[in-house]
This record gives sequence, C-alpha cells and structure tokens, in this order.
Amino acid sequence: MLRRFLMVALGLSLSLPVSATTFVLNEADSNVVGHNMVVYSRAEDTLLDIARQFDLGYRDITDANPEVDAWLPGENTRVIIPSRFILPDAPRNGIVINLAEMRLYYYLKGEPQQVVTHPLGIGREGWATPLGKTRITQKVKDPTWTPPESIRKEHAEMGDPLPRVVPAGPDNPLGGYAMRLSMPSYLLHGTNKPFGVGLRVSHGCIRLYPEDIEHLFGITPSNTPVEIIYQPHKAGSRNNQLYLEAHRPHKDKEDDQGNNMTPMVKAILNVQDKLPSDSHWPFAEFVVREQHGIVKALGQKQLDIVENLWFVHAGMNKQAVNKVREAITELQLDDLYWPVRAGAREETLIGPFNSQEEAAIVAEDISASAGVPVWTAQVSSDAL
Repeated sequence: MLRRFLMVALGLSLSLPVSATTFVLNEADSNVVGHNMVVYSRAEDTLLDIARQFDLGYRDITDANPEVDAWLPGENTRVIIPSRFILPDAPRNGIVINLAEMRLYYYLKGEPQQVVTHPLGIGREGWATPLGKTRITQKVKDPTWTPPESIRKEHAEMGDPLPRVVPAGPDNPLGGYAMRLSMPSYLLHGTNKPFGVGLRVSHGCIRLYPEDIEHLFGITPSNTPVEIIYQPHKAGSRNNQLYLEAHRPHKDKEDDQGNNMTPMVKAILNVQDKLPSDSHWPFAEFVVREQHGIVKALGQKQLDIVENLWFVHAGMNKQAVNKVREAITELQLDDLYWPVRAGAREETLIGPFNSQEEAAIVAEDISASAGVPVWTAQVSSDAL
C-alpha cells in the first residue's frame, strides 16, 4: 500500500508503461515544466555521459556548465542539469521542434495533456534543417540508407566513400528507427553516433538518441503534424512567476545575432501584457547575453537550489530508472521516495538527506544493486 501511494504521489501510472521525459500539463495557464538541479559527477563520468542519462544533448550540458571540462569533469564536480523547460510559442498539437534549442516537444492527446521532450541533433551550417509545417508520412524499423549523390560526393572527397545503399545495422547512420517527413528527403531518425545529439552535425535530418527514437517511434502515429520553428529566446509563466530562457543563436541566422533584445521582448509580451519593471530589465539583458539555455525565474541570476537538502537521482533513462526502482525495493528504501512536484513522470528522487555524505552512502548501495549509475543531487525549490 505504501509503495502504491508513493508511486501515485510521484505522478506515476501503475497501469501504463513509464515513458521518457514526460510532463503532465496540469495548469492551463502554465508553459513551464520541469525543474533545474545540480548533480555531483563521479570520477568516471564525462559531461556527455551525464547528459544522456538525463535526456539532454551536448549543447544543453556544456552551455549550462561552461567552466566544466566536458571530457574530464573530475570527481564530485558540481554539474548543472538544465531540466526546466519553457514550452515553445507554438500550438500544442503533435510534434514541435525548436531548432534554436535543439529539442523536440510531442504533445500527447488526452486529459490532462502531457508533453514528451527529447534533445536533437540537427543540420549543420550549409545543410540547415528547414523551418515549416510538415507531418509524419512513413515509419520504418531497421531502415536502410540511400545517401544522396551530394553526400556521396562529399564523403568521396574526404576519402570516405559511401556505398549506394547502407544496409540496416550498427554502421547505418539512421540507427534502428526512422520516421519520414512530408518535406522531401528529411527524416526523424536514430543514430549510430549518439555524441552528435545536441549538435549541428547532420545534413539536415533530425537525430535522436537511440532510446529516444525507439520511444517516439512507438507512440507516434503516421500523419502526426510536425512544426519546425526557430526560437532562441523564450519566456514562460508558472504560478504567476515569469521565467526567461536564451540560447546561442545559430551563425547562419543573420537576423538574430549577438545581444539583440527584440526577440526576448516579443517572447515576454506573448506571456504577459507588459514588460518587466526597470529594476528587472537588466536581468533580462543578462539572460540574453549569457545564452546558457538555463530557464531562470525573473531576477534570479543564481540557480534557486535548496542547498541544505541532498538527494539521490537516477537520471531519466527508462531502463536505468526501472533498475533503480527495483533496487530500491530490494534494499527496502521505499520510504525514501520523494514526490517531485515539478518533475517528469518517470523521475525518481530518493531522500532527503542532511548531507552529501549520507546521500553518497545510499547512492553507492543503489548503484551496486541496480548495476547503473546514480548521482548525489540537489534540486531547485520548485521541485519540493
């Protein structure tokens, strides 16, 4: 009975499969989901390892942690997890892709509405992913890849010739799943190079982590509408609090360079009737200049992390989270489940603890039992 109550408190369904990075949109007037947090790296981690377990892309994690070495962060390094999201300014219908933040939002039908979000790899300069409205026209498991002649020529010039058809398998850059768009030659697909998620590295197609495309493939019917937009500056509201977010503009978007405040002004006015007061305007300019992609409440330059409480966090990877939950039951730690107020449906937070040392002891036991990494963590106040 206790376990059932705790799972309901966590916002989890006992009858439906747990999906990755899914938020329930309970508040009709809110377009902010999730919460930021800080985790402390293990000696063997890279930032990319941490990013993937929290369903973040390369740019997400490195822009949020510009002073941390991406490949050797070191043991017990403070790593910001930017897992609070402002929903794009677009209809909540089907899939919305914001190229500026390299992130996908899929709005599920039903009451209350839910949104699934995943990081993306997109087209590089010269091969930019196009903007516009499209739809899913075909879904293919274990796709083959027929590279266009232009790509075959490019690879040949680099001394890496491609066959006319790349068969399904580990060497196929489309990964295990592909969904064709009504835009000719463009796909949503997996990848055999996961480190490219969160970067502009493709020839225009849209890449997801293998586990994310498998999940999306399973829940997305053909003919689902897709809208591709470019919004580097976003504003949102939750509990009458204004939140701001700014990403590095793409170099090939000449109309949106540097510290131009006009897009942020428009984003704020789409959320509320007037701009912030003169005392708050320097903060908006700070967010636009910083371009770290971290969603922050108006006036809060520093993360609103609750410093005196510690938790253990398992990330957002579905398989890893399931293993951790089994380990928690085996270790009889069910009473340490913490209901995350602004969390993803599948999020598992264990605690609270009075010190990092206490949290680290439990983390070691859980990780040894589950066979997957977990981290000591601190969360923002809106999660509690």
